[in-house]
Amino acid sequence: MSSASPQPEEAAATAGSPSEFLKNIVGKQVKVRIGSGVDYHGLLTCLDGYMNVALENTEEWSNGRKTAEYGDCFLRGNNVLYISALEEL
Repeated sequence: MSSASPQPEEAAATAGSPSEFLKNIVGKQVKVRIGSGVDYHGLLTCLDGYMNVALENTEEWSNGRKTAEYGDCFLRGNNVLYISALEEL
């Protein structure tokens, strides 16, 4: 019996692991959303195991509007909901 959907092992191999994704986005433009719903866009310079995030050339976005600009920004990991890449990996 053949199946059109990939097996779990195949899907994992093509998708990559979360830790692999996080390693690949250091040095890239990212969006970080925190618990309050505010987004931070900037260059990811550092990320640790607690999801503490350091960004450079950071813009703060709230309700679809840019509300502030920062040179460097540090976001504590317990506030981070997710990190997404803003450029091709």
